Amino acid sequence: MSEELTPENPETEEAETVKQRKNGLYPGVSDELAASMKSGWADTELHGLEPIAQAGHTADRRAALSARFPGERLVVPAGRLKTRSNDTEYAFRASTEYAYLTGDQTQDGVLVLEPKGDGHEATVYLLPRSNRENGEFWLDGQGELWVGRRHSLAEAEQLLGIPAKDVRELPAALAEATGPVRNVRGHDAGIDAALTDKVTAERDEELRVHLSEARLVKDAFETAELQKACDATARGFEDVVKVLDKAEATSERYIEGTFFLRARVEGNDIGYGSICAAGPHATTLHWVRNDGAVRSGELLLLDAGVETNDLYTADVTRTLPINGTFTPLQRKIYDAVYEAQEAGIAAVRPGAAFRDFHDAAQRVLAEKLVEWGLLGDLSVEKVLELGLQRRWTLHGTGHMLGMDVHDCATARTDTYVNGTLEAGMCLTVEPGLYFQADDLTVPEEYRGIGVRIEDDILVTEDGNRNLSDKLPRRSDEVEAWMAQLKG
Repeated sequence: MSEELTPENPETEEAETVKQRKNGLYPGVSDELAASMKSGWADTELHGLEPIAQAGHTADRRAALSARFPGERLVVPAGRLKTRSNDTEYAFRASTEYAYLTGDQTQDGVLVLEPKGDGHEATVYLLPRSNRENGEFWLDGQGELWVGRRHSLAEAEQLLGIPAKDVRELPAALAEATGPVRNVRGHDAGIDAALTDKVTAERDEELRVHLSEARLVKDAFETAELQKACDATARGFEDVVKVLDKAEATSERYIEGTFFLRARVEGNDIGYGSICAAGPHATTLHWVRNDGAVRSGELLLLDAGVETNDLYTADVTRTLPINGTFTPLQRKIYDAVYEAQEAGIAAVRPGAAFRDFHDAAQRVLAEKLVEWGLLGDLSVEKVLELGLQRRWTLHGTGHMLGMDVHDCATARTDTYVNGTLEAGMCLTVEPGLYFQADDLTVPEEYRGIGVRIEDDILVTEDGNRNLSDKLPRRSDEVEAWMAQLKG
């Protein structure tokens, strides 16, 4: 990785605007080089740009937000780069709230809705093109010759359908602003500081909660993106099955890298850290170390999702026999989880309580555990009353899905977990059974087996649609699918 150059006279006012790096190989910049770098560049301004695909939808979302908070200034930052180590940064991912309302994903961006008449006037504040007069574009670590061209403010206006201004002017403007203000805090320390005496934690949290609840029901653009994410994810799972022999020769990391390639080729990234859990690692719910052995005869629990370029993610799990064939015990446990998932999916429909699919799946799993003699002579009803099945089922059966893998997480309990399903909601149904390797309460042959099956389910007007149904779920279909892929 190359190092940035440094200006010759860092004490000058112009050079102070440029980030300095210690221990650069060049001692400075001559006046002649500085003059050369200021001129001789073609005009690259783009004209006649078409709005992004979701511009109409983001406008509708801003209008709904405006109606909810009349007469108040609303501030929604994208966030800033986060340092990974020394002078390198993590890949930037815009805050969900900002991307949801603008469709923009650039660092340092801020959406401001200013009260005007009966509504609001929206402005997106962005970094303009790099300054060529002071050398920023080639001397600064975030200059365009280092990290790539960014859109001009005029280009951003065409793409987003929102007036754009220079974000560097925003903190001072906000510091002088009067009237009620709400801020989605925690994404941009500079914006938070500028508003510190104008906002309250309670009012800001109300804005954040509202934006979380606004995403409970997806619009047409969002459901199409979720389908795209699921389709790409299915192809990623196929990629993994085709290279299981290479994973056996290396480790779970081969599986992780294989799926990641699909995510980067067809989308923006993975939507969350891939869980590539082979053998007993499958009993660890969020196994993301992915450094274990992949052994024939054991199971692979693969929980992974592609995030699209517009930041909508899939969240799919399949549990696969590494050699392509379930053992009788593995099949028994897998089929129990499949039956539970079938019951859960059947309970997803408009008007149903959100909890219904969880309760339906848990009942099936409790019945299986009682049938297998793992809970003594207790009845299924008593097991469910006491929650004893949770020793082996562990987690909830699903969650909302969208721009965040656990979407709408700050919504009120009454509108989410205790709420009612509506057409347009998208959720996961993911029951599992996990028998820890050191669990002395189950027969030895059960220990170290973990099974989860997870699909992304869209609530429709007349029931539901499985967005991830391109991947087989029934045990015999899984085996046939794997055999076909392995040739």
